[in-house]
Amino acid sequence: MKMQIARTERFSKAWERLDEKHKILARKAILLMMKDLKYPSLGVKKMKGTRNIWEARASLSLRITFQLTGDVIILRNIGHHDETLKQP
Repeated sequence: MKMQIARTERFSKAWERLDEKHKILARKAILLMMKDLKYPSLGVKKMKGTRNIWEARASLSLRITFQLTGDVIILRNIGHHDETLKQP
């Protein structure tokens, strides 16, 4: 089942701050997320201390946070590991 994608305003603003190299990596990760959230390189896991917020890896340092609602992945934030995971 292919998931749909929605973006929060915060995600869109964070996306604009990424350089082109990170956008390419993020696009690949988002496409993988739409096809298979269990794809090994994504390393998807539920964030501790949250109800329904998950994180995925786009690269060693780049993280994407998201929520799941039915067949929709709501992209919440994107950026470098520490700063993104502090504000999922």
